Amino acid sequence: MVTPRRNIRNSSLPHRTIESVIERCRVYVDGHRLPEEFTYAAALAEVRNRNNSFVWLGMLEPSEEHMNNVAEAFGLHELIVEDAVSAHQRPKVERYDDQVFFVVRSVKYQEHESVSDAKEIISTGEVQMIVGKDFIITIRHGEHTKIAGLRQKVEQDPEQCALGPSAVAWRIADILVDEYLSISTQLGYDVDELESEVFTPNSRFDIEQIYMIKREILEMRHAIDPLAQALQALIQNHKDLLPKPIRSYFRDVLDHELIVADRVAGYDERLSALIDAGVAKITLQQNSDMRKISALVGMAALPTMIAGIYGMNFNYMPELQWKYAYFVVLGIMVGSVLIMWWSLRKNNWL
Repeated sequence: MVTPRRNIRNSSLPHRTIESVIERCRVYVDGHRLPEEFTYAAALAEVRNRNNSFVWLGMLEPSEEHMNNVAEAFGLHELIVEDAVSAHQRPKVERYDDQVFFVVRSVKYQEHESVSDAKEIISTGEVQMIVGKDFIITIRHGEHTKIAGLRQKVEQDPEQCALGPSAVAWRIADILVDEYLSISTQLGYDVDELESEVFTPNSRFDIEQIYMIKREILEMRHAIDPLAQALQALIQNHKDLLPKPIRSYFRDVLDHELIVADRVAGYDERLSALIDAGVAKITLQQNSDMRKISALVGMAALPTMIAGIYGMNFNYMPELQWKYAYFVVLGIMVGSVLIMWWSLRKNNWL
């Protein structure tokens, strides 16, 4: 499951009107958008009086009341309404008679100057698509799920758009998966930077940052990995609802999804190995530090011992009455420390 701290949630409020929830309601005929603005009821009436036409209704975080109104007009299955409102769906494809409920997760990457400064770089949202014979309803959960230039990309190829609502579904999935590719490249740079920090000799690094990036990558895996199975099911099991060209387009999306999934899984494995390497390096650094501390303690122990002996209150000790005894003892202390320093240095303890 995706971590709750960044899970999108349905923030719809009961007093929101249906008009405030609807982002777009457009009618397409032979691949071209009609210039008029429609309500969803009027749009449905328009397409049912025309051939080769469909409605594209876009909504943002609708409430149950909103979805019930739309479901009554479009004849949606009650389970679709329930899933569309709950907004905690994994990527999936479900069919209800001649309608398909298709969920794709959106992923957003937070730019940062250095991986050592990065915090919560991956956030996820949800785009739901309900595809019928003469309509497609798109439902966004999460503000960052807005797809820049989507309408232009859909309408730039009327011949493709004329293939019906599934062409819009393909375009949305294609844009989101292309974004996965871009994000996976950025994550690759982050992993490379972490590896450089860990394997640079005598470098200091924060192993907590490795765990943080691994957590972000795991969140992305949870968001995108189930999509491959959903796309395969869409292509193989629902051919009667998808024109042949659209099935080919979805196969291309599936190929890109598998590439991203392999990349992200590879990053996850590299980070696991990097954690092991980081722990080993920290252990070696701690052992080296302890060895240096032990060497310094040993160097201080010998003169301390000599000073301690001559600090004992005995009347008869060697050289107590000798005029130069004090300077000789100091010389012995300094000489012993220098000899120990040379010996420890030679054996790479210091």
